[in-house]
Amino acid sequence: MFTRADLEAREAATLAPYATLSRGSRGREYPEPESKTRTAFQKDRDRILHTTAFRRLEAKTQVFLHVSLRGGPGDHYRTRLTHTLEVAQVARSLALTLGLNETLAEAVALAHDLGHPPFGHAGERVLDALMREHAGEGFDHNTQARRIVTQLEDRYPDFPGLNLTHETLDGLNKHHRADLGSPSLEAQIVDAADALAYTAHDLDDGLRSGLITPAQLEGLPLWQGLLARVPVQSPGLTERDRRTLHRELLGELTGDLARASEEAIRDSGITGAAEARALPRRIAYSPQMEAQLRDTRTFLRDNLYRHWRVEMQVEQASRLLERLFTAFLARPSMLPPGPRARVEQGGLPRAVCDFVSGMTDRYAVETHAALTPP
Repeated sequence: MFTRADLEAREAATLAPYATLSRGSRGREYPEPESKTRTAFQKDRDRILHTTAFRRLEAKTQVFLHVSLRGGPGDHYRTRLTHTLEVAQVARSLALTLGLNETLAEAVALAHDLGHPPFGHAGERVLDALMREHAGEGFDHNTQARRIVTQLEDRYPDFPGLNLTHETLDGLNKHHRADLGSPSLEAQIVDAADALAYTAHDLDDGLRSGLITPAQLEGLPLWQGLLARVPVQSPGLTERDRRTLHRELLGELTGDLARASEEAIRDSGITGAAEARALPRRIAYSPQMEAQLRDTRTFLRDNLYRHWRVEMQVEQASRLLERLFTAFLARPSMLPPGPRARVEQGGLPRAVCDFVSGMTDRYAVETHAALTPP
């Protein structure tokens, strides 16, 4: 039976010198005893998995609305939860390849999208505009994820939130800020894995839905390279063809990211985790692959995310969410006890935003229906 000390010793003996070690953690905001059989980052990961916010990701939109207002798009498209699981899988694989702390990478990956509201980025844009109008401050899903794990999850009697380690919390600050320096290499992996996963699976979902076609992709270098390695015999893509191409794309992107990052880390001469945070980001693709990905993301933006059928769903969802927000703002007595109790702490607009942003697509649609006259 391995104790926490055994697991920490194994990390120190097997991970790269620039990995973030759990026994070197800066601890938690509220001191508490650590587990006897789990590292601090394992404890973080487990706490995240058991949150209400994590379970709600199952019914939140990635690209296609999880619950359409006029018929569902199908059960096989990605949701925010399946996206999160794909990010965690890619992040763990990359961390293992590069000798980094896979448990820290996994914990950050599992928490990185907890703050997403219903209806994907459309919901985020609506809440951002409403909060700027009514509270003088916007809404951002990264900031909301940190708010969830530090304040809104009410699971322990001795502290608010989950009391995660400072390393996991720092990992949620995905973007470089001068006052924080670069994130840990493990957090940088999650950032890269996030973009990798949604580029690959949005392309796959777009083809599955028929909103984009193989013919439209012919001018993309990334797609041409895929077809050169995985020839497609039939004029259109069969189900097996599409799955094979998606699998090949994931392997190609992950391999390039690992090779380029290893080279960048080696060339920088990093010898410790603190040095990695003091330098510009080291986890990155090769210049050639980065250019191909940039073209692919532009294609997805113009041809999938802005497809007229997707835009109609976005418009419906945006109007629904705005009506919900303004209804609760006008009549706060309709708020459940939990959100209502937070009005005194952060003001009514913030309490309404916390409540609405935490809704699943399904719950938002049902709540809107309950407030709408027949």
